[in-house]
Amino acid sequence: MDLTDIDAAAWAELETAAANPQSGFRYLNLCSVDIETRPQARMVVLRAADRSARRLEFHTDTRSSKWLELSANPRVTVLGFSADSRLQLRLQGEVELHGPGSGGADAAWDRLPARTRMTYAGGPPGDERAFETTDMPEPADEAEGKTRFGVVSFRAWTLDWFQLRQQDNRRALFGYDEAGALSSCRWVNP
Repeated sequence: MDLTDIDAAAWAELETAAANPQSGFRYLNLCSVDIETRPQARMVVLRAADRSARRLEFHTDTRSSKWLELSANPRVTVLGFSADSRLQLRLQGEVELHGPGSGGADAAWDRLPARTRMTYAGGPPGDERAFETTDMPEPADEAEGKTRFGVVSFRAWTLDWFQLRQQDNRRALFGYDEAGALSSCRWVNP
């Protein structure tokens, strides 16, 4: 397999993961830096992938610390590992945020199932919450959730592809231009 085939296969894996909850790359680490320059990493659900534009899409609550961090510094790393294929994908790039009421957020919201929409209707992420065994919580309002829903659109500049093998691990680096076209690729030592 040559390097262009490896690049195409990696992005095909990501596109599959966006549609398949059982995929090894469905849940990825989004790594950012907080306002005190401390590294932050959290799991996010891959909602969409576009190999031609080198874009990934994630959803989040706009009240979260993640949203604030990404607003202040949009440069991030996305890291995924599939245990089945023993493949690690590490992408570096920049995010663009689409807040409530934007075309991007509204279109993504309309594609969400009702049960997922309800996750945005609760209290702010990180706030204290009491769970009473005898009391049922008040039903949340789905429309309220829409006012807190945001889309994180990530555009990759680079892909660090790493294949773990019994012997002879393989690693390759890929670079992309502004339009998403493959601009460089090379094998490197693992």
